[in-house]
Amino acid sequence: GIPDKWDLIAAAAVFQLWLLIVVFFIVLPAMFGVSLGVSGVYIQVLVRILQWATVRIQRGRQEQPGGAAPSAGIIEHTGGSMEEEMEQLRLSRRPEAGDFSLSDAIYFCQKGLESIVEDQVTQRFSSEELASWNLLTRTNQNFQYISLRLTIFWVLGVFVRYGVLLPLRVALAVIGLSWLVLGTTVVGFLPESSVKNWLSELVHLTCYRICARGLSATIHYHNKSNRPQKGGICVANHTTPIDVVILANDGCYAMVGQIHRGLMGVIQRSMVRSCPHIWFERSEMKDRHAVTSRLRAHVSARTKLPILIFPEGTCVNNTSVLMFKKGSFEVRGTIHPVAIKYDPRFGDAFWNSTKYSMVSYLLRMMTSWAIVVNVWYLPPMTIQVRTCTHLHLFTSTP
Repeated sequence: GIPDKWDLIAAAAVFQLWLLIVVFFIVLPAMFGVSLGVSGVYIQVLVRILQWATVRIQRGRQEQPGGAAPSAGIIEHTGGSMEEEMEQLRLSRRPEAGDFSLSDAIYFCQKGLESIVEDQVTQRFSSEELASWNLLTRTNQNFQYISLRLTIFWVLGVFVRYGVLLPLRVALAVIGLSWLVLGTTVVGFLPESSVKNWLSELVHLTCYRICARGLSATIHYHNKSNRPQKGGICVANHTTPIDVVILANDGCYAMVGQIHRGLMGVIQRSMVRSCPHIWFERSEMKDRHAVTSRLRAHVSARTKLPILIFPEGTCVNNTSVLMFKKGSFEVRGTIHPVAIKYDPRFGDAFWNSTKYSMVSYLLRMMTSWAIVVNVWYLPPMTIQVRTCTHLHLFTSTP
């Protein structure tokens, strides 16, 4: 029935031990940007397990009667060109039928319907198809039951992800967000000075590092000499709201976005007390000139943090980049392009906002294996106006 006093004391002691391990071996190293090497070993173990699973799946598919290679999309293609397929159609007809048959129109109708169904732009708003199952999400219809051993590994993975990783990651997220709200609120009471700016950047940086550890994020930054500088604009491809956490692990940015209510509103109000983030009301977001003027005023102050903007305007599945909206380039500041690429083997980072709410998406992220991502800082660009031809050209800054 009712737990006695010693059971409660033992439970409290276990919880305190777990909390000490989290604080001293995860939170504090994250705040100082130090890695103990545990995440690297974890990723190597995952790679070996997924490689083994891929071999088992391929072997099982070959052993199954009528086993065939999986189709990468909705429609199964033969792999040949249209000319080759038309030639095969002509050879299959009788010689007296001639070079043209009314049934040829059916072939072109079929190709037109295939192009509509597998539209390249529409496919960018669905999860990327994996070549082999990652023992996580089934993003391919061909990932079916293969063997008992593989199923046992999947069950063990569910226990590890939901029973071990999820509570740990939720705790780290709560610690990181609490530190952000408390730290920025306290810093916000300080008078404007270089010390306040330094403390604000420190609070933001440590918070995002803790949140990144809460996602088991392994981030590889390339070409750090091209990192965005103060007074500039950082533009990046957009896959997930976590993009902000990934980029802010290596430097602080001024965020641009709409004012929210609830918990997100509390976080926004605390953040803006210590750092000049740019939040807009819903009515202001529709006023293009008002948005541009506020961005231009921020960029003109060379001491302020670089603005972080995602010009695609929506999340894309990280296989391609959509055309950027031109609003962020009308500010006439130095543009710092950044490319972000996630490794889909360890988890699908794409946020399909039409399919998942923010809460369900974060739950998916916290129950994935890990977030492995590469970030490339590209050379800064500026807009050069040539009055003789009235052309606006992007050129690299020396």
